[in-house]
Amino acid sequence: MSRMVRRLIGLARDEDDTSVNTVKELLEMENKLQETALHQAVRVGNNDIVKLLMEENSELASLPKLGTSPLYLSILLEEDIIVETLYNASHMKLSYSGQNGQNALHAAVLRGTELTKKLLEWNKDLTTQRDENGSTPLHFAAGLGWRSQPGSVCWQVLEANPAALYQSDNNGLFPIHVAASVGERGTIIMFLNKSLRSAGLQDTMGRTFLHVAAEKTEVRIVSFVCRNRLLSWILNIQDNDGNTALHLAIQAGSLLMFCALLGNRQIHLNLSNKKGQTALDISRYKIPPGWFDDQNSEAKIHFALKAVDARSGSCRQDHSEENYNNQLKHNQREELKKVEESAQTTCIGAVLIATVTFGATFALPGGYRADDHTNGGTPTLAGSYYFDAFITACTLSFILSAMAIVGLIYSGYSLNPRSRRIHLLIALFSQSRPYASRQLLQ
Repeated sequence: MSRMVRRLIGLARDEDDTSVNTVKELLEMENKLQETALHQAVRVGNNDIVKLLMEENSELASLPKLGTSPLYLSILLEEDIIVETLYNASHMKLSYSGQNGQNALHAAVLRGTELTKKLLEWNKDLTTQRDENGSTPLHFAAGLGWRSQPGSVCWQVLEANPAALYQSDNNGLFPIHVAASVGERGTIIMFLNKSLRSAGLQDTMGRTFLHVAAEKTEVRIVSFVCRNRLLSWILNIQDNDGNTALHLAIQAGSLLMFCALLGNRQIHLNLSNKKGQTALDISRYKIPPGWFDDQNSEAKIHFALKAVDARSGSCRQDHSEENYNNQLKHNQREELKKVEESAQTTCIGAVLIATVTFGATFALPGGYRADDHTNGGTPTLAGSYYFDAFITACTLSFILSAMAIVGLIYSGYSLNPRSRRIHLLIALFSQSRPYASRQLLQ
């Protein structure tokens, strides 16, 4: 209601001789959120009212002193025209502050390249300011993911202030750590091209961006570092717990990350962490004691380390064995529950295969000979190669399905964990063969 706004300002002006103070007090009045009428005009996106209020009092763009400024709000709402109006009408006397200690550039990097470009032209000092978490606009830009090409938001902020690469947040995380945590390899490459030394930056826990990537199982970033000779000097950096990227990759159970690291000759396999554990020690006690532990990634990692003659650390084996046995007992109870549930559902499949196979013998291919025939009532294709193959496949399918059913029953009933595993393996092996027979029949 722009006409009503103009009328109210006029009434305040005509009230008495102190109209100037009355109008100023009216326009600068704040609600419980410390917002003036200008904030409301921005929120509804009415540029005419914004112009009217700014013409009456250009200092409105600088209110409140702390908190969400009209400029910050207009950028969040992507009101580009209002952003221009606030800047031009304020005669450069405007506040860039935002919520949670942020400034307008923090919001601009989340809204696109155009708004970011304007803010950087108006005030480059915004690139050094941090929010209440210690994050600079470059921290925000580094987490944008795919927007890392030249001319992008991250590129603009970095070009405006390359030193922001070396500003950490309250947790000691640098922009390159943020990029690694979201798996943005392009942003990391851009940071390294600007400053290769940023690869060695460590947070408060002593982690480089490679440690962060390993913890987040960002395989592409770990593989990129392992293939880049210029980054070989960070491969064996240890964090505050003494863990290298190899330790963390094994803890994460990622076979792809482990293979990428193991394939680099610069990796030291026998470095111990603060617990005295080497990569081989961690791999040994990361193997889950399940029914198919030989097929797990952890088991393959342990086998590979033994194959390359990796060594154990200085930790006492009896202490590690005690912790492992406790974990084994706990996981064994969970595995028994899984076997009971899987035996029930898998048994349904085996019964269905047996039923279909049994029914197939009553609907033979080719049908039967007529009763007036010499061999009336016998299968038409009897004696042929295809008929014999059909009967053989049906017989095998039925027998193996029956064996699978019996094995599944015993795997869900037996109290001995070892017997359960044996019966389950027999059942699964038998059930896979009837399926192959059915495929052959089709």
